Amino acid sequence: MARASQFIIDALRKTATQLSQGKPYEWGHMGNCNCGNLAQTVLNMTKAELHRYAMERPGDWNEQLNDYCPSSGLQIDQVIFSLLEKGFSTDDLQQLERLSNPEIMSKFKPLYGEPIFNKREHVIAYMQIWADLLEEKLLGNISLEKLSAPAELAYSKV
Repeated sequence: MARASQFIIDALRKTATQLSQGKPYEWGHMGNCNCGNLAQTVLNMTKAELHRYAMERPGDWNEQLNDYCPSSGLQIDQVIFSLLEKGFSTDDLQQLERLSNPEIMSKFKPLYGEPIFNKREHVIAYMQIWADLLEEKLLGNISLEKLSAPAELAYSKV
């Protein structure tokens, strides 16, 4: 799963919120599908740009990620590289496209049943659960000792 960072948590929540508010969604469109919507948010790209870049090579996001080569010179590989730089993995993106991460599914299935990877509501719920899990991990890494003020800054009564 992606490293727990505020950036990734915010990107997932923002994308889920946009989709819940009616942002265009079309699973068969490389710029408007599960990964396409996340890439729009993270990379500030249009659905048309993403789709055009993806059409340089055949295949959906899963195939594009399987064929990913950072030195190919293809724009879609630069898009993937940029997503990886932000903290996502190729597994994260493939699992998002098919709603298949086991950890997320353990929380998803009791609430929604079997996921339908091209159903807007399921994509929204998947991203929200993913963000929640990452937030739990992020908060679990925070030590209050590390956050406390040094002794010389401690409050003293006058």
